[in-house]
Amino acid sequence: MPSIHSFGRHLPERIVHNSELAQTLGCDADWIFRISGIEERRVARPDETVVDLGVAAAQDCLNRSGGPAPGLIIVASGSCERRFPGPAAEIACRLGFTVIPAIDLPMASTGGLFGIALADKLAPSYGPVLVVAAEKMFGPATASPLDVAILFGDGAGACLVTPDSGGLHILDSALHSEGSNTGNLRLDLAGGITMNGLAVIRSASRRLPEVIQELLAKHGIEPQAIAAFLTHQANQNLIDRVARAIGVPSALFFSNIRRCGNTSSASILIAASEWIETASLSSGDPICFAAFGAGFHWGALLARAAGPFPAGLP
Repeated sequence: MPSIHSFGRHLPERIVHNSELAQTLGCDADWIFRISGIEERRVARPDETVVDLGVAAAQDCLNRSGGPAPGLIIVASGSCERRFPGPAAEIACRLGFTVIPAIDLPMASTGGLFGIALADKLAPSYGPVLVVAAEKMFGPATASPLDVAILFGDGAGACLVTPDSGGLHILDSALHSEGSNTGNLRLDLAGGITMNGLAVIRSASRRLPEVIQELLAKHGIEPQAIAAFLTHQANQNLIDRVARAIGVPSALFFSNIRRCGNTSSASILIAASEWIETASLSSGDPICFAAFGAGFHWGALLARAAGPFPAGLP
């Protein structure tokens, strides 16, 4: 049974607080926090690329794993600087993996989750799969309307999915896509991010609880039995809505959005890499990952701790 063996992350050095952003955008810093739960976000240097961020997060993940080299790399990004090639092949090359397959997932918000779900299926054939998600969303966001400009930051996350046991056993996943809303959240080749905030929050507030409950019901697990929920860090108010909808305390949903902002496809892996450092789980404890984003795409993934935690993972 494939397992998540390790996580990693990279956050740029520059921190942009709400007070600085509010001066630029002509709004109130406290208002930003009230509607988003964000106080600060990380911003990459102008010369720091999606590939640079992805390589740093991947190296952190591999350093923590102490395990075998990957046989395949999956890279998710909704903010790559060019049409093609995507960042996957270059990230693989810079890590020293020059002939293994490297797959690009041009997905915002849900790319990290979909990458793990694909790695679960591919690891038995290719061996360890390195999943990377890297985003530079702050720049496009600041060229967007106010309700978008306040949300996004930059960063990258990674995880290593191995075909053998250990760490977090991947039990199952449920993935969905529905394309009639493509215009409601998009980043065109030029300009800023376009978002119909009301349409996005309405769909996310419905689809995330649905897919979580779909997956847990399939395995006969009550939401209250989940040890931790690791979700895309879109907006703290949305995370709280999802928790209420499935009937669990918000405290079960790990959140770092206050410090990192919305890092799109990278957010779920960055959050998981932070969560892992303080988690305390027993063998068999279930963990649920979930994400919703542009497309619209959404999904959930169920895993179970293979042993006492954090001893099960680096």
